[in-house]
Amino acid sequence: MTATQSNLAGLSRFVFRAPSWYTSVAFALLLAAVAGVGAFERPEATQVWRGVLFVGRDAWEGIFFIGVPTVIAGFATAWVDRLVGGKLTRNRSSLLALVCEVVIVAFLTVGALASYLTPLGQRFVFDVLVVALASVFALRLLVIMAVSRSSLPVAAVPASLQTATAALLLFVYSGTLRVVEVGGPLLETFLAPYLARPDEAPSELSAISPDHFLVLGLTCLLYAVAVGTFLYVVDRPWRNTLGVSVLDFLQGFIGHVAEGSRELEDFFEQLGEEAVVPVTVLAFRTLDGTEKARWVLPMVHPGPMGEIGGGNLPVRVAEAADGLAFPPHATAGHDFNLVTEREVDAVIAAAERADSRLTYSREASESVREAAGEASILGQAFDDDALLVSTFAPGFADDVEYAVGLSAATEARTGGLDDVLLADAHNSNNGLDGPDLGHVTPGSTRSFDMIRAASRVGDRLEIAARGDLSVGVAWEPTTWQPKDGIGPLGVRVMVTEVADAGSNRDAGATTDADADRGAGAADPQRTAYVLVDGNNMEPGLRDRLVDAAVAATDVDEAEVMTTDTHVVNTVEADNQVGAALDPGELTDMVVDLAGEAVADVEPVEAGMETEHAEVTVFGNDRTESLASHANAAVSMGGALAAAVILASLAISILLFLVTGA
Repeated sequence: MTATQSNLAGLSRFVFRAPSWYTSVAFALLLAAVAGVGAFERPEATQVWRGVLFVGRDAWEGIFFIGVPTVIAGFATAWVDRLVGGKLTRNRSSLLALVCEVVIVAFLTVGALASYLTPLGQRFVFDVLVVALASVFALRLLVIMAVSRSSLPVAAVPASLQTATAALLLFVYSGTLRVVEVGGPLLETFLAPYLARPDEAPSELSAISPDHFLVLGLTCLLYAVAVGTFLYVVDRPWRNTLGVSVLDFLQGFIGHVAEGSRELEDFFEQLGEEAVVPVTVLAFRTLDGTEKARWVLPMVHPGPMGEIGGGNLPVRVAEAADGLAFPPHATAGHDFNLVTEREVDAVIAAAERADSRLTYSREASESVREAAGEASILGQAFDDDALLVSTFAPGFADDVEYAVGLSAATEARTGGLDDVLLADAHNSNNGLDGPDLGHVTPGSTRSFDMIRAASRVGDRLEIAARGDLSVGVAWEPTTWQPKDGIGPLGVRVMVTEVADAGSNRDAGATTDADADRGAGAADPQRTAYVLVDGNNMEPGLRDRLVDAAVAATDVDEAEVMTTDTHVVNTVEADNQVGAALDPGELTDMVVDLAGEAVADVEPVEAGMETEHAEVTVFGNDRTESLASHANAAVSMGGALAAAVILASLAISILLFLVTGA
């Protein structure tokens, strides 16, 4: 992930689930009642019982004049929008109406405070209300155009409902009709009883004049033009360079925010490119044929955020496994994000095909570790195949590019290995600080470090003696939540035990640990693989976990990995393991699980196969382009929006001065 992409990923903190429509309506009525008490408080309420009576009436008037337009808009907007071909749902419509009510109350609060502190008077409050109703219309117009992808004239119909309803109530209960010189018996007999009812309204509404409604209409027209101009200016770079509309992105994002819909995936699908990715399966089964553990490594990235695309890939992989699933992070960056969750089906199907072709063997080598530069790789052979886990700890690193991972795996096979499952441990990073965030790219020094380390491990595993394999597993789903940096798969540990291969331990040993193990050739070697369902780790935590597992349990070697699940990034873009939870508690859990896995060790057979899946991913450089455009839209769009708003307000003030409202 680059710095540009991290800024885009930071948008994920805004992802939430909208409340149901009845929750939004209930809150809107409560807010309207409170606003009514503040707006229509009567000085006559000197006695307690009269005070209660007047407070109740004030609350009712607030509900009537502020809450009723919100409720009508909440229900009718979705119906009208769908009638004209839109996609707005009742939940979204109610949420939008509630937000607009909050805007109106905020405007009125500021206006009331200004009129109280200055000699502007009650009329100024209604001047502010006109601007608030026009602003609400503009906000609703922007959202409806984004969600429903309707043209401006069409979207203006449902967008105007809340403003029009409020204006109609104000028109009727302010008695404006009696001021308008239409006269005649028709007015007095038929219209006035229904369209002019000032006696039943608060006296404050008498400050409303016909000019207010004229200015409201002109201001809404002005704001509609401003919204159209704003969208055109922001949208043009997207269409020219990416061939998509920013409204498509906004539509999908709002859909996901409001209801968890998959509309954002439809946008990503327009950007996507076809790709062929390897899907490697390493399975372990007991001697009676029962699957004990299954490693599945598709070379895709589990992003972009939340459960969008492949964000929840580790869980989907785990659900498809019979034994305890281990879905580590592959050597792939954000360009290999799956565009939709449907693409996960192709990955799972490829994994099932690989699983059906597995041939099992009891032979396995002891694990070996090789380092080159900053890269360190732990490897273990199972018959003629190998599991490799790469880390740059204690240095900081994020994703390893697809091409680097393919090159390293290929280099590991040059000595004669068949299939190689190369996992990126993804276990040490310093958050989103720095210009490149530790991305391992082709041609970088780190990429060559990783390739050299993979080559050395592959050469050693090819000639390493094989022994009988046993495996034990343990799993703790944990009580931690995504906000704590832990996904639903919790913490998983697999311990391999290889017996009768000690005679070759010190052949080619490159570390003191290798030499020390060679002295105890009679004892089986145990290796612990720890997988935490999270997105990278805080600096130093990986080393702490590895040291604790080796020191406190009967294992000789250990490595800690994360799945890079992006369900934890609905909280913040760098919600790493160890940032929110207590590292000591995690350390104790890893030690306990490693001990349980050692106790669970039993003879097994292992098999590895690789299949290929055709999927649609973001594509080369598409993530960076999208991130750049989105960040530019956020930064420049904010400035442009501010300029448009200030210009519109300035013209609105001129309209008030010209009309005398």
